[in-house]
Amino acid sequence: MPATIVETNPQPFAATTVDPVMLDIIENALRNARVEMDATLVRTAMSPGIREQGDAFPLIADHAGRMIVGQFGSFIGGFLDGYDGTVEEGDMFLMSDPYSVGGAISHSNDWLVLLPVFKNGRLIAYTAMFGHQSDIGGKVAGSMPITARSIFEEGVRIPPVKLYAAGVHNADLIRLIMCQTRKPDWCTADLNALIASCRVAARRVVEMAGRFGDDLYVAATGELLARNHRAMKQLIASSIGEQPVSFEDYLCDDGLGYGPYKIKCTMWREGERVILDFAGTDPQSHASINFFLNENMFRMFFGIYMIMVFDPQILFNDGFYDLIDVRIPEGSLLKPKFPAALSGRTHALGRIFDILGGLLGQKTPEFLNAAGFSSSPHLFYSGRDAKGAWFQLFQIGFGGIPGRPLGDGPDGHSLWPGFTNVPNEFLERYFPLRIERYETEPDSGGAGLHRGGNGIHMTYRFLEPGMIAIHDDRWFTRPWGVNGGKPGARARKLLERADGTISVVGNKVEDVEVLAGDQLHFITWGGGGWGDPLARDPDLVAQEVREGLVTVAGALAYGVVVQDELVDVAATAALRQQVAEARGPIDAVFDYGPDIATLRATCLAETSLPAPRQPVWQHATVAA
Repeated sequence: MPATIVETNPQPFAATTVDPVMLDIIENALRNARVEMDATLVRTAMSPGIREQGDAFPLIADHAGRMIVGQFGSFIGGFLDGYDGTVEEGDMFLMSDPYSVGGAISHSNDWLVLLPVFKNGRLIAYTAMFGHQSDIGGKVAGSMPITARSIFEEGVRIPPVKLYAAGVHNADLIRLIMCQTRKPDWCTADLNALIASCRVAARRVVEMAGRFGDDLYVAATGELLARNHRAMKQLIASSIGEQPVSFEDYLCDDGLGYGPYKIKCTMWREGERVILDFAGTDPQSHASINFFLNENMFRMFFGIYMIMVFDPQILFNDGFYDLIDVRIPEGSLLKPKFPAALSGRTHALGRIFDILGGLLGQKTPEFLNAAGFSSSPHLFYSGRDAKGAWFQLFQIGFGGIPGRPLGDGPDGHSLWPGFTNVPNEFLERYFPLRIERYETEPDSGGAGLHRGGNGIHMTYRFLEPGMIAIHDDRWFTRPWGVNGGKPGARARKLLERADGTISVVGNKVEDVEVLAGDQLHFITWGGGGWGDPLARDPDLVAQEVREGLVTVAGALAYGVVVQDELVDVAATAALRQQVAEARGPIDAVFDYGPDIATLRATCLAETSLPAPRQPVWQHATVAA
């Protein structure tokens, strides 16, 4: 039964014409309101994941729940269809359970606050903000257990509930929820920050409607949606063909020793609509790497990618959703059945962007990015310090951004543009550790006319005994290159004990005990390269050698010989001719490196880790 919207003013909004100047004013006012939401959040939250890294996403929607500004797209339509209750003035909702909102929240760590905005007795908008909570209980600190076999092991699940009902705060609910977390101080502050962000945006919406009139404000939001629809309709018609194209990529493993897991998508256009079909994606995992992909979320991912590649001036919103048909098989890695574990969904989320690039670039390879949006590396470190106080770190790391048509991929940059690193000074001030190294990993970016971004080499020295957990991917497969570009390097993790012994640890491990003086070398993957490496400016390669981004040996991948930090012109010309003749013309768009069978055979020798075993499917009929 759908939700019941309670309005004391039944008068419908009047149709109103919005002139272009007024539309531009309201559009930019909404953009500014979104920025103010983010600013409010980071000034109020306490956890480093939100306060320092910005792991939170705002939303301002129209009166029907369609996103006008935001990032992940609107979940509100699904919420309204599934919530059996009323939506009234003074209400505010809290939710975190992915299965209660159709995957609009993709793991339980993300707490989402939703505020319906009323004016003059009518619902005129919604504001929402969700942020990653550093701990929500469960079997491990950080609440993202790699070995979880069901969502019940991952901490507290919150179905859609009223945090405020007609303006009355549900304090008992909050006490109950905070009793589940190891960090109630952080979670309380972060929840208050989410609430404050929604309220400041609601205040700005009411101010706009008061300034321009309710009818004109609502008409303007409708025109913003319609404008986006027109733009996306044109992009789809010009960029996507009727002939189906497919692309597939792999998650390396599930942390339990099985992998890789295939994600496959086929795309084609029927009339003015694009079809995106994930048939052929592997069945859901026993472990927590499943990603409950909400169809509207993927529509937004698709739209963002299209807009950023082809026309980045467009304000993306929900206006184009009826142009995109998303089909995801039940029981697959991207639509697992309850109660499958979901806490490690980050790897598949990142891999979706690589797959989108591979799909969209096949018709227009000149616009194609290489791979590199491949995962979101996480580190967890917890324990008790010398005074007996509990400490708990959750930090997001960054790999290399892929080489692009317009230039090199940034080194060690975030998957999401709004994410930032936690300053090393902050880490050393608030946690018992020291950062011994924070630098790019030379040669990890794939060679190309435009180099893939290097990964990061970050070395933590632990000052107190504790437990660590690592979440990362791209250690078995490599981020592929395109148009002649080479794949990026794999991720690696090395644990150096205080006595000097060094061991290779996996990229999905938990409950690893560390002692004071131990060091963790956390090395992330590099982005794939774009274009022929032999076409890269030799002087630029030599400059990167001087800057420590490429080694002298790594320069040979570009056919460049560097002596005493300068280009040996004659040797470089001879080497490039030799490589070009031996290689022949470049006729493949994608360079994945070796196939899966070869990777399995060489895995132990190349990574010092055993190759993942073929998964045992829970629902074998899903794979194609």
